Amino acid sequence: MASALLPVSPERIADAARRVMSRCDDLARISAAPDRIERVYLSPEHARVNRLAAEWMREIGMTTRQDAAGNQIGRLDTAGDEPALMIGSHLDTVADAGRYDGIVGVLMGIEVVRMLREPADDDGSSWRSPLPFALEVAAFWDEEGTRFGKALLGSSAVGGVWDDGWWDLADAEGTTLAQAFREFGLDPGRVGEAARRSDELVGYLEAHIEQGPELHRSGESLAVVSSIASARRFLLSVEGEARHAGGTPYDMRRDALLGASEAALAVERICRAEHHIIGTVGQFEAFPGGVNIVPGEVQFSLDLRGEFDGERDRVWQRLTAELDEIMGRRGLRWQHREIHNAAAVACAPLLQDVVREGIRAAAGEVTDEPPAIFSRAGHDGMALGGLTGIGMLFLRNPDGISHHPDEDVSTADVARGIRALAESVLHLAADRRAAA
Repeated sequence: MASALLPVSPERIADAARRVMSRCDDLARISAAPDRIERVYLSPEHARVNRLAAEWMREIGMTTRQDAAGNQIGRLDTAGDEPALMIGSHLDTVADAGRYDGIVGVLMGIEVVRMLREPADDDGSSWRSPLPFALEVAAFWDEEGTRFGKALLGSSAVGGVWDDGWWDLADAEGTTLAQAFREFGLDPGRVGEAARRSDELVGYLEAHIEQGPELHRSGESLAVVSSIASARRFLLSVEGEARHAGGTPYDMRRDALLGASEAALAVERICRAEHHIIGTVGQFEAFPGGVNIVPGEVQFSLDLRGEFDGERDRVWQRLTAELDEIMGRRGLRWQHREIHNAAAVACAPLLQDVVREGIRAAAGEVTDEPPAIFSRAGHDGMALGGLTGIGMLFLRNPDGISHHPDEDVSTADVARGIRALAESVLHLAADRRAAA
């Protein structure tokens, strides 16, 4: 069993968890829509939430700044001009979102900093962890890619992998990313200033609700994340011929909707037969869209994820061959455009170890090793993997539902997660001191 290093009472941990849950509710009220949660990149809601997050960071003694990509960063210097351990997640949402995806990780990071800088419970002394690194909390933006269709924009800027080809991306109203930057008060020409150097960071840790049911099914509350899925996203179009619904016999029809529907079913059939490959058709639109017209064109999306890049790409090749066969048989044409490509990212062995030790220390009495879970969902750490080692802690999400108003996490599990994350930081500090 790992030894506990954090001299903080369960009552204080419980207070921190209640504060996280209350602040999740506060942020849920900042939305572009009155009847649902929706916060997108470079919006008025983005600005409001950054101001509130900065206030919470300053409350515990952190210095704050909004970086050149619109991320909100807090920093606590604990050992002079040392590199930092970054704890982070994101504050943007999908449309009609839940209130915990990303958000709970940022707020837990703030509470961990509070735990590591305030006096211990035991005697009210000025105990502070002798950390050999600074602490930063990063509140990233546009992890979801809701507004411009490209995920991980904020963390990509920090990770130094910004692509200038993204400036022409446009939202549903036709506003380009470059225009949105300027309207928000950011300078597109300075986005490179958000990039961090590898020698500035000792690692990146993120707590996140599990976006799946494994912890719920196993009865466990916390897990170590072993790796983050590779992902590719495509926009596909199928072209046929729009004709009168009543006057066109079946042998003359080139129905794009039926071809695209068969393609969507092929995605499910092929991916279900593969280990750790998930394919999803999430958008589907027929044109011209008349009730009495054979659809002449369909546009749809494909989200393809896998534990390993090679397996994912092999499935994509199988899908393209299948679509060739379907469209050829139906007299249709199809084409695709790739809009996102992210390689799988393995969590660093050392950070997996310290998260595992943190979970064990937080549990108090443990007979089994904490579970290790491969994340099928993408996270900001993917954009930072080329810059520094990453580690992740999953929290149980009842029924595994996410990207939906019903996503959930219990206050008790958040308390366990805060303790485990703080213990992870302290175990990393102990490892670095031993290595020095």
